[in-house]
Amino acid sequence: MATQGEMPVVLSSNLRVQERKDPSLFVALSRWKKSGRLLSLKKGVYLINTPYRKAPVNEFYLSQLLEAPSYISLEKALEFHGLIPEGVPVFTSVTTKHPRTYETMVGTFRYFHLHPRFFWGYDPVEQNRQTGFLARPEKALLDFFYLRHADASQAYLTELRLQNLKRLNLKTLRQCAERFNKFWLTRTVDRAIRFLNEEKSKEKNL
Repeated sequence: MATQGEMPVVLSSNLRVQERKDPSLFVALSRWKKSGRLLSLKKGVYLINTPYRKAPVNEFYLSQLLEAPSYISLEKALEFHGLIPEGVPVFTSVTTKHPRTYETMVGTFRYFHLHPRFFWGYDPVEQNRQTGFLARPEKALLDFFYLRHADASQAYLTELRLQNLKRLNLKTLRQCAERFNKFWLTRTVDRAIRFLNEEKSKEKNL
C-alpha cells in the first residue's frame, strides 16, 4: 500500500491520528489550503494539486472516499466492463446513504441510494496502489435496471447498445434479480435476457 505522502489525496481524519506526535500538521494543512497546494473536495478530503502530486488520481478510489460505503455501478461500471460503447463523463455509484452529487475538479461523482440488503455484487479494484470498488457486470446492469426504472423494451435495449455480451453471464444476472425479490425487476430482467440471447446469437454469426 502507498503511504500517505505518496497518495494524491489527504484525509484530515488521518492527520488527527498523527497530530499527537506532530501538532504542527494541522497548521501545515491550513497553509497548504491557502497556498493552493491542497484543493478541497469535501470537508476532510483534500486533493494534492498537480505540481505537488506524486501519484495520479484513481477516480474509483476517490469515489469511495467522497461517500462511503459506495461502489461504482450503473453507466460508469458498464463502460468500464466494455458493455456500452460510449464514455460516461459522470462517475455513477451506489451507496447505502442519501443520494448526492459532488462536482469536483476531477469530475462529477453521483451517488444513488441503495438499500443495504441490495448492497453486494462488487469487487475491489486497485490502480496506482489506490483501491476503489466496482460492480460486477451483472450487478451493474441490474443496478441500472433497478435505479433507472428501465422498462427493458426492445427499443430501449437497442438504444442502450449493449456490446461484448460474452462478458455477461445471463444466468448470474437472473440469479441476482431473484435476490432482489421484486416481481417487476425479475420481469424486466427476463425481457432483457431474451433480448440479449438474441443479440449474443447475432455476435456469434458475425
